[in-house]
Amino acid sequence: MTTAELFFDVVFVFAFIQVTTLMTEQGAIGVVRGLLVLTLLWWSWSLFAWLTNRVSANYGLSLLVILAVTPVLFVQAVTIRQVFQDGPAGVDGTLWFIACYVTVRVLYLALRLYVTPKLGVAGLAALTLPMVVATGLLLTAALLPRTGLPSWRVGVGQVVLWALAVAVDYGFGMALPVPAREVYSARHWAERHNLIVIVALGELLVAVGTAGASLPFTPRLLAASALAVVVAGALEWIYFDLSTLTGEDSLRAAHRARRVALARDGYTYLHLPMIAGIMLLALGLKHTPSLVGNPGADGDALDALGRHALYGGAALFLLAHAAFQWRLSRTARAVVWPRLSTACLLLALAPVTARISALSALALLALICLVTAVIEFMVSRPQRRRLRAALDAEDAAAGEGDATVGGSTA
Repeated sequence: MTTAELFFDVVFVFAFIQVTTLMTEQGAIGVVRGLLVLTLLWWSWSLFAWLTNRVSANYGLSLLVILAVTPVLFVQAVTIRQVFQDGPAGVDGTLWFIACYVTVRVLYLALRLYVTPKLGVAGLAALTLPMVVATGLLLTAALLPRTGLPSWRVGVGQVVLWALAVAVDYGFGMALPVPAREVYSARHWAERHNLIVIVALGELLVAVGTAGASLPFTPRLLAASALAVVVAGALEWIYFDLSTLTGEDSLRAAHRARRVALARDGYTYLHLPMIAGIMLLALGLKHTPSLVGNPGADGDALDALGRHALYGGAALFLLAHAAFQWRLSRTARAVVWPRLSTACLLLALAPVTARISALSALALLALICLVTAVIEFMVSRPQRRRLRAALDAEDAAAGEGDATVGGSTA
């Protein structure tokens, strides 16, 4: 992991906050819009994760490109809250978002061509065609408010066009023939995704801290803040206790083609719903009265969006995490049942929380997540010991060579 990559990832703290804010300000439609924006941002992040696994981001042209992309991504994050404006006044913000999207992709393409001079026509098409088609769809969505259509049709049309852009970006990017990908360093690949999960959980804590910063210190505020940290900490424990070991060990042991498939499915694809689950969880916390300055409603239940975001977000994280472990390792499949059971329990309890206070619903969620983490810790002990021993043995045999990014240096 290089300092340039760390700097690059820090921008996503702000980007994730903006996504959560978009969800909060626009209700149910805002949730859909926020998830679409998150999905598009995630693909840009993933492209650079693949690229920096191939070349070191601390030297030469690769360092310059990463440093150039970072402010562009930050500007793109600034525009997120205006990206779906329904009037002509919002078009400029939308166009800025699209311009940043294109700039990021062009800079990525330039560095990719530099480090892969024999990319070929098929590879070039796989990298450029999705970007061109997706950009056209996003531009069409940006100009819909000027067509004079009713606002509800504009809103639906924008969501449909954005969904198509996302489908094109993901679908064509994987379907078109490209030169064989390769994961040069299993440890680097796992660490990059470990860090982005920490970034997302950090955004959750920032959202809670920011919401309560201007409020008077009350027992309910302090309790809600502590409970939010317990939930985030339990999810962090579940993610890092066994699965990080499972992921790195599986990537190391796999042959070249299977390693790429595992990296793509387990990390590029299945980490997206994990991040989305954390964003939904943050949205649910922003509906908790004790955290948003509505002390008179402390005894009230969460509204429908709040409770489904709170419990549904945690359930989505656990389901995606279970799928991740199932895809990566056969030997670790036996210990996914606590996550699956907890996810089903949370989905069943979400409607029930309409009968209890918001603070009680948050306390119940914290208890369930913490118990799940403890159960996983207990049942996964043999697998965890075996994986740590295997990874330590490989490190001892290979020195520290796999801890650095392999491949050429740009």
